[in-house]
Amino acid sequence: MIELRRPKDMARLRRLALSAQGLLNTQPFGLGLAGARKAIKHLGYVQIDTISVVERAHHHVFHARVPNYKPSMTNQLLLNGDIFEYWAHAAAFLPMDDFRYSLPYKSALKSGQTHWFRNRDEKLMNELMARVRTEGPIKSRDIESDATGRAGWWDWKPAKKALEQLYMEGDLMVSNREGFEKTYDLTERVLPSDVDTNMPSMEEFAEHLVDRQLHCHGFASLKGLTYLRRNAELRKAVKSVVNEKLAQGGLEEVKIYSGEVFIIQAGTLERRLPRLSSRMQILSPFDNAVIQRARLKSLFQFDFQIECYVPAANRQFGYFCLPLLYRDKFVGRMDCKAHRKNRHFEIKYLHFEQHEFNEDEIIFAFVEALEKFCLFQDCDTVSLAKVHPKYLSQREIFQKVTAQSIGTNE
Repeated sequence: MIELRRPKDMARLRRLALSAQGLLNTQPFGLGLAGARKAIKHLGYVQIDTISVVERAHHHVFHARVPNYKPSMTNQLLLNGDIFEYWAHAAAFLPMDDFRYSLPYKSALKSGQTHWFRNRDEKLMNELMARVRTEGPIKSRDIESDATGRAGWWDWKPAKKALEQLYMEGDLMVSNREGFEKTYDLTERVLPSDVDTNMPSMEEFAEHLVDRQLHCHGFASLKGLTYLRRNAELRKAVKSVVNEKLAQGGLEEVKIYSGEVFIIQAGTLERRLPRLSSRMQILSPFDNAVIQRARLKSLFQFDFQIECYVPAANRQFGYFCLPLLYRDKFVGRMDCKAHRKNRHFEIKYLHFEQHEFNEDEIIFAFVEALEKFCLFQDCDTVSLAKVHPKYLSQREIFQKVTAQSIGTNE
């Protein structure tokens, strides 16, 4: 086991993690639609989230890695058959190449081995399937309107649950999206004909998880390899795969100062890594690089929580803070809201952590990142209500940010 205790060792690990996540180079996956396609193949999933105080999380993740990305591109990837929607550790877009690895969970739901909804209404599910088969794709609102507009049709809530159960069991797939409204169709009509639909063995699934996590994160803890997957048999298989690869010399274990042990491909620590970037990244709270909070705290000493689930009186930083990444450190967080009707971006609270960087370089990097981020939000103006440390509010550059038009606050 390799022990990493020196600051420069931890710095190398951080750079390795950021490089594997595509957060060091300006265009690690290319541009636009082709870049987005390559990005999700590398990352393995992009989490979908409903919170819309800023541009939704799945678009935000792509924006951080793919120049010229547009929110319409995820639906284009869906229509092209490059990605599909399903459950990872949460609702997500996944690369179509990984479709077969969604089959074990679908099978477990269908067999009753595990549950999505406790009580399956099979009669309702069969009726829904018959309707989709004969009438074509269906939206949730089609059922909702039927509840009031067609006599004898189903109560909306049970019907919506049946629709979602069919989707989770794999009989239906999302074929299209209009904003946050999904259209469902028969899997056989959505799935490209060349997609592998062979059920993976438990060992194949475990191999896939290990390879995927090491590829997109650079290294992972044993717990992180099965992040939020509660299948005991799968966890056992992953541990077995790791132990076998360790014995064969394909993997190594590294222990950091806290005592935490990570699994890493042999020789990775000797590879040359990209240089650190001096641009700041404004990331989503659901970004692949920060979603594993324990890992984030161990590697970056950044204690982060989404406080939208915390009662307002108990919030420390705000409703929906975005992590601020500079070089190899998380240097702050920003609670903000995009007011789309009047195209205004409101920063409610900007909090900088203690860090070793020059104050001016941090501020200028933030202002440059903010301008690009506001354009991504389709906002023309920006205001700053509160900043920590408080004395920064007196800095001329922050005074220029307040209520200025984007592109005029140099």
